[in-house]
Amino acid sequence: MKLFNLILVITITMPCFGQSLDLNKLRLPDGFSISIYAEVENPRQLALGDENTVYVGSLRGKVWSLKSSADGTGVSEVSLVAEGLNTPTGVAYYDGDLYIGEINRISKISNIGSKPNVPQETETVSNSLPSRRHHGFKFLEIGPAGKIYFPIGAPCNVCEVEDNFGTLMRMDLDGSNLEIIARGVRNTVGFDFHPLTEELWFTDNGRDMLGDDIPACEINRLVNNGEHFGFPYIHQGDLPDPRFGKGRDPADYKRPVLKLGAHVAPLGLTFINGTKLPIRFQNVVLWAEHGSWNRSKKNGYRVMMGKVSSGNDHIISNEPFISGWLDGQDHWGRPVDILNMPDGSFLVTDDMANVIYRITFED
Repeated sequence: MKLFNLILVITITMPCFGQSLDLNKLRLPDGFSISIYAEVENPRQLALGDENTVYVGSLRGKVWSLKSSADGTGVSEVSLVAEGLNTPTGVAYYDGDLYIGEINRISKISNIGSKPNVPQETETVSNSLPSRRHHGFKFLEIGPAGKIYFPIGAPCNVCEVEDNFGTLMRMDLDGSNLEIIARGVRNTVGFDFHPLTEELWFTDNGRDMLGDDIPACEINRLVNNGEHFGFPYIHQGDLPDPRFGKGRDPADYKRPVLKLGAHVAPLGLTFINGTKLPIRFQNVVLWAEHGSWNRSKKNGYRVMMGKVSSGNDHIISNEPFISGWLDGQDHWGRPVDILNMPDGSFLVTDDMANVIYRITFED
């Protein structure tokens, strides 16, 4: 595999996280290479701004800005653009503004490209969100109609949810017209719009404490606003919960387009830009499996690839795209999110190794 030289001009003093990583342990399909794009503390969601600037959310109260190097293989500058926030894992860029997903609010930095690369004051878009931290992390996505999409996870392992918990929501960019678009969603972290149908696809993390192998985590597809995906009554589309599922019919709830392994913890999901790739990699969705925390034998810790059907309504095959972070029962990395770049490469965050990888393809 090729390792590109990485030159960093860092505006914030940071430890060198990625220098000891052996990327030769990672396995990818033939033709793909992986390198370290940047070293960032606890990187979570990524967003692409103007001039190939990449914004990075984190669990550590900070948001970062990465300026691409001239050749695009790495970054020339890493800057802290916001700090002291309430777990700002989610970021989204739209029309010059950077939107930030915190536990209890959506905030933004207006016209961020025109401001110096130093921590900026944020302004509140909406502060009407719950403050519960359990499943409270918020990835963001700007939809085709220019609305902000975000989750409010269930504040429990499994329970009857009320108010806005266990939902996917959206609102206008100014925080108005807040509405629920999907219910029965335990804990989605990543979602993306299919590039042709513009339907929303999303991951969901299954409940714990039913053993090693059930229930499956899920990939779901929202067709009509208001659809219910089963939680806490029905898991994986066909498994009634032993407590809350009595008398419930699985046919009353939306089934997943794909069942994943139990406890693999799927996070970010992205339809990759396959126009510069072989046909095998066109109409493909990638998702990051962060990895199990309570299974007797670990699973996940990889990026998976799903081939979408010609009707764009289900996944017809899936297989590992990047694996090797799990070595036996030891793991040294945990992938989180995936971002398409304009040159056909894509980036993957790893919040354990504290790096962002760059994946490229060569014939």
